[in-house]
Amino acid sequence: MEIILIQDVKGLGNQYDTVKVKDGYGRNYLIPQKFAIIANRANKAIVAERIKQSRSKEEKMMGQIEAMVERIKLNPIKVGAKVGTTEKIFGSVTNVQLAEAIKQQTGIEIDRRKLTISDDVKTLGTYQAMLYFREDLKYMIDFEVVSE
Repeated sequence: MEIILIQDVKGLGNQYDTVKVKDGYGRNYLIPQKFAIIANRANKAIVAERIKQSRSKEEKMMGQIEAMVERIKLNPIKVGAKVGTTEKIFGSVTNVQLAEAIKQQTGIEIDRRKLTISDDVKTLGTYQAMLYFREDLKYMIDFEVVSE
């Protein structure tokens, strides 16, 4: 039996893959659990249209992400921190503080889990952080730590 997977199935394939399985596995498990649909002409056409739509949506999203990163790079982010007499920060600057500074200075809201600061930020100066959107889509941004 030939089926089209609606979602990723471990050990079988990824979403929108066309695979051959035994009739019982397809009819009794994959199709009733909404993991797959029968691969006929109509369903293949529907899946081809969904793939086309998801690609165009992804391209649009990529353009928005690149524009957002350019805005962040054009406006250097300044993160304020309380500093002692030796220019050492009380505590350290975290990805939460960096995400909040980006939101305040550019209006762009970034999830803190998508930011990774490369070094321990314990003194004033310029540092770099990695902004992850997906495994293949990551950007390096600079930020400056200044005293409050």
